[in-house]
Amino acid sequence: MKVDTILSAAEWAALPDEARRLEEAGYDAVWTAEVSHDPFLPLGVVAAATTRIGLGTSIAVAFARSPMTTAYTANDLQAVSQGRFILGLGSQIKAHITRRFSMPWGRPAPQMREYILALRAIWASWNEGRPLDVQGEYYKHTLMTAMFRPESNPYGPPKVYLAAVGTAMTKVAGEVADGLVVHGFTTERYLREVTLPALAEGAERAGRSRDDIEVTCPGFVVLEDDGDVAPRITAVRRQIAFYGSTPAYRPVLALHGWGELADRLHTLSVSKDEGRWAAMGELIDDEVLHAFAVIGTSRDAGAELKRRYGDIVDRVTVPRSGGIPPEQLRGLLAGLG
Repeated sequence: MKVDTILSAAEWAALPDEARRLEEAGYDAVWTAEVSHDPFLPLGVVAAATTRIGLGTSIAVAFARSPMTTAYTANDLQAVSQGRFILGLGSQIKAHITRRFSMPWGRPAPQMREYILALRAIWASWNEGRPLDVQGEYYKHTLMTAMFRPESNPYGPPKVYLAAVGTAMTKVAGEVADGLVVHGFTTERYLREVTLPALAEGAERAGRSRDDIEVTCPGFVVLEDDGDVAPRITAVRRQIAFYGSTPAYRPVLALHGWGELADRLHTLSVSKDEGRWAAMGELIDDEVLHAFAVIGTSRDAGAELKRRYGDIVDRVTVPRSGGIPPEQLRGLLAGLG
């Protein structure tokens, strides 16, 4: 099982040193997320400062960009990192696509399938000289003149991972993606009973197998090695509540018989109560908390991650931007075996 971490985007000048430190510590990859910063720019900054560690977006919002725009950015990052870039994509939800990014919203799973196939067609036109002829419901790319065609990438196209929660998007990942980014808002039971069967169904549809798809699991992990963990546990409860309030994620809670909790969380989330986020976190009891989160010392957390996911997940992401202290990383790795 590979072990990754999150790259901090807070101080740009410190990013190269941070990336070198994480590479020397032994992490397999660092990831950026599209939250309050651009997910691509930090990876361009650290690519030249490292030689081995993987660099990926987890995730970049696909529908905020055209496939062509994403193809250029990903191709450049693949080249500057010498083949170490992983393009992790996600759909986001309708409200953010239409109201934050002011972009059109279609049927997410079919649109994402078309999006990834368009990326592959664009890269094939650059690397293999194939005519560009994407004629889809959502995307049409038919013009690629010599002036705008990059040279063939010596490292080939980057791998494409797809984030998914629902079965429809998970099937798309199985069909057309190189990897599946399991949403942090998941449980071992949901992963085994819902996600992996859907992934296998999508793979079979395309004549692929589970071995063709790398599964990465971010999850919630709270390490007890260094001081009072109560504030971090409170933060995790609120994060679980935040995700649980989203109707699209209701099936995860419903599988455990917590559908009523999902409804209460959603009702609170759309209320005008200024204290609603704290109140939502208080609804996440210990049973729900421990279904989603791994809490313990670094060694115990590693052992629990291995117990839950060792036979079904290819890589895990440890908590905290910038990684955990070396002694905690050693404990986690020891627990993972």
